[in-house]
Amino acid sequence: MFSTLAATNDDDALNGTALPSPFLFSPHHDDVLSISMSHESALIKPHGPTAVPISALNNLAYGQYSESTPSSTHNGDVSDLFETNGSHMSSREDRDGSISSGLVNGHERSHAPSPLHISNGLQHPHLNGTVSEANSIGSAKQNGPKSIARTANGITAAPSSTSSRKSKLHMFNHNQMTRSPTEMGWDAKFSSTPELSQQDNPGGRRSGGATPIKAIAGELRANSSIPAALSWEEFARQCILAAESSRLNPFSLHPEEYKLLREHITHPQVTIYLNIRNAILRLWTRNPLVYVTVEEAAGCAREKRYFSVAKVAYYWLLRNGYINFGCVEVPNTAGSIPRIKAKGGPRRTVLVIGAGMSGLGCARHLEGLFAQLGDQWTEQGERPPKVIILEGRPRVGGRVYSHPLRDQTRSTIRPGYRNTAEMGAQIVTGYEHGNPLNAIVRGQLGIPYHGLRDNTILYDHDGSKVERSQDILVEKLYNDILERAAVYRHKPATFRVVEGDRNLILFGRDPSDTGGATIATLESSNTPLPAGANTTASTTEEKPSTGVEKLAGRAYQLSAGFNPNIPAAEAVRTMGWQLRHDASNDQSLDLNKIAQSSPHPTLGETMDDGIKQYQAILDLKPKDLRLLNWHHANLEYANAVSVNQLSLSGWDQDIGNEFEGEHSEIIGGYLQVPRGLWQCPSKLEIHFKSVVKSIRYHSEGNGKGKGVMVECTNGEVFEADEVVITTPLGVLKSGSITFEPPLPNWKQDVIERMGFGLLNKVILVYDEAFWEPNRDMFGLLNDGERKASLDQHDYSTRRGRFYLFWNCIKTSGRPMLVALMAGEAAHYAEASSDSELVQEVTDRLSKMFAPKPVPLPSETIVTRWKRDPLACGSYSYVGPKTQAGDYDVMARSHGPLHFAGEATCGTHPATVHGAYLSGLRAAAEVVESMIGRIKVPAPLVEKRIKVEPSLTPVSMEPKHRLSFDGRITQQLRDEDYEASIIGAILGQIGERPIKPGRAGVNPFLLYTKDYWYKCKADCDASRKAATGDPNAKASKTEIRTAIGLMWRTASPEVKKPYLDHTQNARDNAAAYAATFKDRVATWDREAARIRQEYIQAHPPPTGNEDMMNSRTAIELGTGKRLRRLGT
Repeated sequence: MFSTLAATNDDDALNGTALPSPFLFSPHHDDVLSISMSHESALIKPHGPTAVPISALNNLAYGQYSESTPSSTHNGDVSDLFETNGSHMSSREDRDGSISSGLVNGHERSHAPSPLHISNGLQHPHLNGTVSEANSIGSAKQNGPKSIARTANGITAAPSSTSSRKSKLHMFNHNQMTRSPTEMGWDAKFSSTPELSQQDNPGGRRSGGATPIKAIAGELRANSSIPAALSWEEFARQCILAAESSRLNPFSLHPEEYKLLREHITHPQVTIYLNIRNAILRLWTRNPLVYVTVEEAAGCAREKRYFSVAKVAYYWLLRNGYINFGCVEVPNTAGSIPRIKAKGGPRRTVLVIGAGMSGLGCARHLEGLFAQLGDQWTEQGERPPKVIILEGRPRVGGRVYSHPLRDQTRSTIRPGYRNTAEMGAQIVTGYEHGNPLNAIVRGQLGIPYHGLRDNTILYDHDGSKVERSQDILVEKLYNDILERAAVYRHKPATFRVVEGDRNLILFGRDPSDTGGATIATLESSNTPLPAGANTTASTTEEKPSTGVEKLAGRAYQLSAGFNPNIPAAEAVRTMGWQLRHDASNDQSLDLNKIAQSSPHPTLGETMDDGIKQYQAILDLKPKDLRLLNWHHANLEYANAVSVNQLSLSGWDQDIGNEFEGEHSEIIGGYLQVPRGLWQCPSKLEIHFKSVVKSIRYHSEGNGKGKGVMVECTNGEVFEADEVVITTPLGVLKSGSITFEPPLPNWKQDVIERMGFGLLNKVILVYDEAFWEPNRDMFGLLNDGERKASLDQHDYSTRRGRFYLFWNCIKTSGRPMLVALMAGEAAHYAEASSDSELVQEVTDRLSKMFAPKPVPLPSETIVTRWKRDPLACGSYSYVGPKTQAGDYDVMARSHGPLHFAGEATCGTHPATVHGAYLSGLRAAAEVVESMIGRIKVPAPLVEKRIKVEPSLTPVSMEPKHRLSFDGRITQQLRDEDYEASIIGAILGQIGERPIKPGRAGVNPFLLYTKDYWYKCKADCDASRKAATGDPNAKASKTEIRTAIGLMWRTASPEVKKPYLDHTQNARDNAAAYAATFKDRVATWDREAARIRQEYIQAHPPPTGNEDMMNSRTAIELGTGKRLRRLGT
């Protein structure tokens, strides 16, 4: 039979004590609590996977690049295969052109993927048995007391297409990516930058909650973070992709950057700033296991006079959580406090209420900022503040909760991982192009995950399979109605920003900076801006985008090119529908009446009216109505509410912010992610079972004592200077927390206006699977209250019942189905008993999989999130009365009170990553409230010191000097003009094919990358045994000697994968070289044609006719600089 389990809890979570086991999930601590908490989490809806690429960048024919390929290297680190100087710090002031270090599968790669996983890999001391295995080769780094992992390009997804109007759950062809785990027999993916063992702290919690790493100021050197081996074009490409993968426009200032810099920089300096900022992001995204230093940031500047610009960019990125975030060990700059400067009074405190993803993300980032900016407090005579988290549950995670199954035997996942069921958050909706979980899950914690396949099928209510052709036809009709309803959505707001010179940024060049007026001066005067300048770029430009998720089997894409004026009859005939005999060819829909019938129209009412009007044009059958309502249920899953309660004008207000890459599930439980944030690199201070009762605060500081007092139901009282409230919106709506004085009307009103929805799950565990084990999901149509009804209203209450089943064998390790209860069905689950739900779902499954017998599940878990007083529901939605910008109002702080959580993240609401991003934002607000905004020096850029060229004797006449200066000016103009020509060439045909070089893959180096840390651990153990010193460590020379011996004595079976991989790389390089000459010749002809056409259409400003027959270094393939060469 079945049983309903209560939520389990680890012993360590009860009082926040240390784990006796090194794993985040220990199978020895699965005691069941006596209280019922089966509703411990909510399924956070992620957003659609399709991010919109920049069209100009798409045309660049560069090789593959992973967002998690190697980054920072500190002094003494092991050399990277590609950045041969072994560091961001280059000893060269300039760089030569380069070629790729190798080719893998016919594509250029800056690093070669490893063919092998270590069978007995190292286990992270804080993870659920997570095996530190590298998918491919990167840079192995070691610096002082911290261990730094390799990075790789092992798992990448091709960019998604935005040309189609609608797509299924967006996943990528598995053949398009390197899947080493699958090839080695594991149907799982590992981080492309898996974290290796870090040194335990025998002394317990580190002082200040930071790390013992002390920052040592180094020499600032221009160009030192720009690898000498990269061409400018390749370097620029990596920087642009780094910005895109950090949710920033590589060609434009962020609105907050604009506010910070508008009075300090000129328009040419905007391009210089963006080049530096993008280069800093490149350092971080290529290896998020290594913090980026201010010295490395300064090394992204081309000249010393831009060091201050680099520092401003660095601290802006640092504060706002674009770099050095997550589970990374960071330096502590806090020094000793001179007695003469020491201030009296207690240490300042920041309280974070809630240990979900937003609370943990905020607290972790605060501790990192307090460490990295510690000197700003100690210089003022006080210690950096401490951070305390209050959590009402006996565990971390909030609405992310992986419930351990009762039976932990017969598991099919790797040893060390528990069999769990996701009560709440379940899907990661793409790691690429901006998801911060990419750095945390894949880059830092190295947690394995299962990529979901787009293999959804639908079953009708009687158990028969729905024909694919009918499914597609009805889905097109549904999309058409959704598109027509989207006409009534709010117009997105625009922000004042400044763009840099796109052509220069595309190939990594800085403009000529001769000074001039600042952006603010230009905007307030009538002075015309430079050619091509744009200071009013909209952040919501028209572009195809997935407006809804998503999580389920389908994604609905709203196309910017849709024309709602096309008659409905014409549209459906194009789809393949047959019109009714009494319908005219120009018949259409009129949604204005229903949309204007109420001051707060809803999406459901409008679309239902559209369906009704289509019934007069098409001969829709009951099965068509069931399919249409399945899609309604899918939207209700995405928004956690009936479509009849979604705002018509704002339900998809987050459109355009989706990430790319296949959707995936975490193997062994999503809870590993918040646990990693809690414990890595050092444990955050959390008080469990501390349910907040009241918050008394001073909206304006009175200068006496703490500004906030928080009282818990258990009698505990905490005082703090700042408080970050991350409680779910449902809890704020319930009024269970008393604010004294009450929150202002503007905050209370938005809490009331916004919606907080409900989604529930029925989790079914079996002894054996009776379904297709390799199909990740399947849908189920529901009949109306009246059988075979053609009335749309008959379907609203039942359409979400068990409408989608997730097959979780690959992630839970047991035969398990998760049935979703969406829309009104979620409330039905709250009111029904477990036995009723199980019997109903068993009857439905029996029809679907007949004649196979479907037994009752051996274990059942039912979530009931509405009953949970610490959640009061699942996640937020845009209700009928919700106004444009309400998510931002929810995020706005009030005095010492700051707010975070998915309901405060307007760009990514109702998602795990949105909750985490809101925590980063709140952390930046807290720091700014304590030490103020980033101080921008004046002047920001030092004036250029002109050095007269000594080309002639001192007695040279002034007119000769003027002539020389004129030649320099003309040369600069010619170079800018050449940049425009190259931009046109690259925009049409991409970069000139790069001459193939050596394969660049060494089997011993591949072996070294995989076994370095295992060998190091053995050498360290031998050194400790030999010296008797428990802190003794082996030198790098000893490790290199030992690993060389390991390679020489390794069996042929161990060496074979590395030798085979090397040979494959050489074969691929040879195949690439065979066609190189033909491709180059074709490219040269096209480049010459485009050059002539461009010059004819845009004559050179200097009148230099020689440019017609000139060729730049890019056109010749040498690539070091944009210099013009005559042919």
